[in-house]
Amino acid sequence: MLNKIKNCYKSNRLLYKFYNSTEDIPSSQWDIVNSKNNLFLTLNYLRTLEKSLAKTIQFRYIIFYDDKVPVGIAATQYISFNTNELKLHEFPCSISGTITNTLFKNTDIKVLVCGNLFSCGEHGFSYTDRLTATDAFENLSNALRELSKIETTDKPSFILLKEFWPASFNNSDSIKKQDFRDFKIDVNMVLPIRPEWNDFNMYLGSMKTKFRTRAKKVFKNSSEIIVKSFNPDDILFYAKKINSLYLSVIEKADFKVEKLNASIFQNLKKNLGDSFIFKGYFLEDRLVGFKTAFILKDALEANHIGIDYEYNKTHDIYQKMLYNYVALAISKKVPELRLGRTAEIIKSSIGAEPVEMKLYVRHCNSISNALLKPLVDLISPSDYEIRHPFKLQVQ
Repeated sequence: MLNKIKNCYKSNRLLYKFYNSTEDIPSSQWDIVNSKNNLFLTLNYLRTLEKSLAKTIQFRYIIFYDDKVPVGIAATQYISFNTNELKLHEFPCSISGTITNTLFKNTDIKVLVCGNLFSCGEHGFSYTDRLTATDAFENLSNALRELSKIETTDKPSFILLKEFWPASFNNSDSIKKQDFRDFKIDVNMVLPIRPEWNDFNMYLGSMKTKFRTRAKKVFKNSSEIIVKSFNPDDILFYAKKINSLYLSVIEKADFKVEKLNASIFQNLKKNLGDSFIFKGYFLEDRLVGFKTAFILKDALEANHIGIDYEYNKTHDIYQKMLYNYVALAISKKVPELRLGRTAEIIKSSIGAEPVEMKLYVRHCNSISNALLKPLVDLISPSDYEIRHPFKLQVQ
């Protein structure tokens, strides 16, 4: 295990150290790199996940040093899943049997992930201006490959970096020099919040009549739904129902690595306070839905939800949640609302736009990694349709 071996390594001109618990990390050194205070890279957030999920996920952390000065940090997790969950039979038949047999010969696959399993975006790696992108990603690659080797049992087959926004592609593509393969995943739906939207009514006023009428219909259908802000005690009180509602949504997902639960939501609320939003949706006294969100410096990130789909049909619970997310983003005066992947049509109907995102993958075996390229080349984002709800702006 990591805590029984040397955890200090040299890569080119950088020194890097591994940690298997946030409790062991020198917080002042970590915070120097996370100077912009990315919420998902704060030790407070990472510690909450670690303590809540340590029984099912192995967490590892890295600090990079240049002449004893912290210049980079990385948060990683080991995950395992069954190859049946990849639905290989749905891949194009042109994939060689040799490739699939080489890459997926084991029933269970272990992956070292640099990134956040529960949030979209660049929440796995950060570095200071003291490093160029080429240096930063070269050292990250070396550290991740070293980390993958030191597990004494059940070594990972793949290293995965998730996931990068278009503005970062020029920098993150530096990892391809280290034999990582890039591929695009389904788009993230993002609503830019216009400066002139001082309140939700101004947002509605910017919409075409058809979409404004649709919004009013949603509010009419959901008029009996009462939305309440939850504190940690509320989350505990409704824990059983929260888990049931969350499971009903997760079960519809194409691929599930790990799921959260009410206990984790409660801990997030305790530890993050107002930065973590949890709201319950009630029909009379019955909890029929919930939504969560993170308040970031540059965005409101819509996160996990739970829905009673029986009532969703009659009361438009999900659509009400989407409009409530918009209202919250406007009130918080953030530049954008990130709604995540899936449901592109309905999210575009409230004004969200598709944004491409990229991941990088490398097989830990050099020969298998060479065979990985033709397989990755066949991966492409799902097709989608979008709507355009806003009136044309006069420039």
